[in-house]
Amino acid sequence: MDGRNRNNIEVGVWVEVVQKNHQRTGELTEGCVRRILTNAKFHPHGIKVMLDSGEVGRVKNILEE
Repeated sequence: MDGRNRNNIEVGVWVEVVQKNHQRTGELTEGCVRRILTNAKFHPHGIKVMLDSGEVGRVKNILEE
């Protein structure tokens, strides 16, 4: 699913995000969404979320269960 549309993301969903300091390398961090931080319905670089671990990043992939 597309991580650029806010409608695809819900609290509790497992996702892969890229953190700000890993944007150049593209290193992904996996986790469960605690909060959705982007208010817009769409963002070209991915919706910004906070994971349960406290890490913040933009959603690149929504993992299927």
